[in-house]
Amino acid sequence: MEAHRAAGGVAYISVDAEGALQAAQASDLARASGYVPSPLAGLPVSIKDLFDVAGQVTAAGSRLLADAPPASSDALVVERLRSAGAILLGRTNMSEFAFSGLGLNPHYGTPLTPSAADRIAGGSSSGAAVSVALGMAVAGLGTDTGGSIRIPAAFCSLTGFKPSASRVPMAGTFPLAVSLDSVGALSRSVADCILLDRILTGEQLDTRAAPLAGLRLAVTRDFVLDQLDAGVAAAFERALDLLAQAGACIRWFDFPELHELPRINAAGGLTAAEAWHGHRQWLESDNAQCYDARVAQRIRRGAAISAADYLDIRSERQRLISVAGERLGDADAWLMPTVAVVPPKLADLTEDDGFFATNGLVLRNTSVINFLDGCALSLPCQRGDELPVGLSIAGLQGQDARVLQVSRAIEALLQEHT
Repeated sequence: MEAHRAAGGVAYISVDAEGALQAAQASDLARASGYVPSPLAGLPVSIKDLFDVAGQVTAAGSRLLADAPPASSDALVVERLRSAGAILLGRTNMSEFAFSGLGLNPHYGTPLTPSAADRIAGGSSSGAAVSVALGMAVAGLGTDTGGSIRIPAAFCSLTGFKPSASRVPMAGTFPLAVSLDSVGALSRSVADCILLDRILTGEQLDTRAAPLAGLRLAVTRDFVLDQLDAGVAAAFERALDLLAQAGACIRWFDFPELHELPRINAAGGLTAAEAWHGHRQWLESDNAQCYDARVAQRIRRGAAISAADYLDIRSERQRLISVAGERLGDADAWLMPTVAVVPPKLADLTEDDGFFATNGLVLRNTSVINFLDGCALSLPCQRGDELPVGLSIAGLQGQDARVLQVSRAIEALLQEHT
């Protein structure tokens, strides 16, 4: 970690070296006495900068809150990690207030993917991903409102799981959009994601690997396969071919209603409306100058969304959730590329037009799952000499166990062949 920071790396905003050392020593003593609370005991975990940690400032990647009073207690998920014996190393970098899928941060620097020195790590949980990809933590605690766990997982060749939002408590977490926010972890394997899910939710799901033969895997060309990079398209097709050869049933289906999402969210959607509700007190004051200008611009769109507009969006959401249930039917999982493109070059994001166009494309596929209130896991599916590509294994609300079962099986297949 120190070498990373000395070389100019910005995965961490702050590091609690003393607290981590004390926790590690306590863990060693507990282990020597025979007390090991979980398989995570004694292992380092990074914490995204929007979770409360007692005694630390929750700045959410912003200068606005950098001088706020320290948190008086841990967020509930942080408390659960402590109880499991995790060693909390420090606070990881992120898109300011989690409002971007690219991970750029003008205040604390922009983390880059270890796969390519000139390409971004993705956001908003950018630092969390880099902390794991570079071996500075075994897992990174993150949030996902429109893809903020799965995008950086895809861009950094990691595994990232966004559970059904209702399963993980948000208490002590700085919100972006309460209707869409969810908490999960980035790690190196499905097994690690399952371990973190058990700790964060307090639930022990049946996550035994599903047999590949006979699996019903739904795939749609509508919307989520538009504008794919050639490398993403090739990796996705290769994964589908491997699954078919292993006996899985690839069922193509039509979901034209997904093309309605740009219209439904044209004014900024639930994210802008709910973010404006939380930030208007600052953006209507002199504090507005503390914001990343691009983040402020996106949040301010929410000011134009009326109560009637907001209720219309919520109604449209419920309609599409019902349609999704009909379209997916008895499928075991819904497959798509996690992100339509490989990690973009940082140099291509300096101008606003390029930034906003790329941000929208990067968020497009992952945000479908948030809007439909589902769950999804991203697995790396590229070959060793290729830029990172993520394969998304998704389900609807409450289908977490089945998504994890299918993900275990697909992970084993991909590792065998890539």
